[in-house]
Amino acid sequence: MKIDCFKAYDVRGRVPDQLNPEVVRAIGRAFAEEIRPGRTVVGHDIRLSSPELAGALIEGLTAGGSDVADIGMCGTEEVYFATAHYGAGGGIMVTASHNPLDYNGLKLVRSEARPISGDSGLQAIRDRAERGDFRPMPNGQIRHLDHRGDYVARLLASIQRDALPPLKIVVNPGNGGAGPVLEALEPHLPFELIRVNFEPDGHFPNGIPNPLLPENRSATADAVRTHGADLGVAWDGDFDRCFLFDAQGNFIEGYYIVGLLAEACLDGHADERIVHDPRLTWNTIEMVRAAGGEPIQSKTGHAFMKERLRLEDAIYGGEMSAHHYFRDFYYCDTGMLPWLRVAELMGRREQSLGEMVAERMARYPCSGELNFQVEDAAAASERVLQAYAGQGGVEDHTDGVSLEFGDWRFNLRSSNTEPLLRLNVETRADPALLERRVDEISRLIRG
Repeated sequence: MKIDCFKAYDVRGRVPDQLNPEVVRAIGRAFAEEIRPGRTVVGHDIRLSSPELAGALIEGLTAGGSDVADIGMCGTEEVYFATAHYGAGGGIMVTASHNPLDYNGLKLVRSEARPISGDSGLQAIRDRAERGDFRPMPNGQIRHLDHRGDYVARLLASIQRDALPPLKIVVNPGNGGAGPVLEALEPHLPFELIRVNFEPDGHFPNGIPNPLLPENRSATADAVRTHGADLGVAWDGDFDRCFLFDAQGNFIEGYYIVGLLAEACLDGHADERIVHDPRLTWNTIEMVRAAGGEPIQSKTGHAFMKERLRLEDAIYGGEMSAHHYFRDFYYCDTGMLPWLRVAELMGRREQSLGEMVAERMARYPCSGELNFQVEDAAAASERVLQAYAGQGGVEDHTDGVSLEFGDWRFNLRSSNTEPLLRLNVETRADPALLERRVDEISRLIRG
């Protein structure tokens, strides 16, 4: 059986032609035989296809001899938590995160929620699933695991609740899976939560929850302004990313949140390492060094970032795409801890989110991530590089290509999960230069 839905750091494909119960069952069986987890945590997101695929996955895992701890509908970080917290040998989340409605996928981890990427076993699982030459095994056992109480307790233990101010916060799960966790957290927090698109609904009646897209931000922004809220938070479907809005309803690019959280994590922990991705870097590097930390650049993507965090024993890692990783959360990404820690900072510093990031945004204006559908991504990238050849730029190929000049830089890379070319540009305190370079590179990409 040919399986063409394995990506650089997870499994993602269109349902049912690329991803269906037969394929997922084979992947589960291959995972059980390749990883030999003993016990595997399985969870799934709110998508309509997810329960059936999770069922097929469990069939494959148990046929391969793995016991299964089924935690049901949840967020990706809950699979990470349950795998590490309860000492399981592996974990698999059925999710396509922010992809279109007809997509689904799998995120796979080993014991201690260690990521499995193309560099660390994912391709071996694919090869075994494609071959299908599985060994007869005694069936594993299935049991439901009620993990949420322990998970919420872990989140609360990671913040200083006595520092939290009584904020009014707009919360928008985008009809994804974050709502039930927010309801479990709410009694323990001094916040008034204003609910928007709150009910989990796999039909996604208000659109696929992906607040990185500008057209998906208005519901949160409008609610912040309407209710006079102090903060707005929106999540993607499996809520491993959160996106923040200030008290004026302005969307705050994840890039500036990385710097803010890095600085906060280094407070009292100087000399620690901070991992960041290569798309937008100057603000993060400057803030980390000013706080006494050491910035470490990693390839983009949750599996690569987590592997690097563990390698460096970094206290925190952040991507401008709103993935935030914490050592005290098993080196994993979480969409719940970042907004809680930002709220804690607002209390400690007695500042709004807008006040905490305004100077950094002015110092390093950025484009945000711009996406281009192109016929030939390699040819488009080469056109851009040739246009700036010989101009003294410093080239870096950690992920895609970055080109850095004295007063501006950019990163151009192909998406690992979608057929897109992604561009990020930043300058040193020069919005006009930023606009000019974005326009210039955009024309080159389009040919």
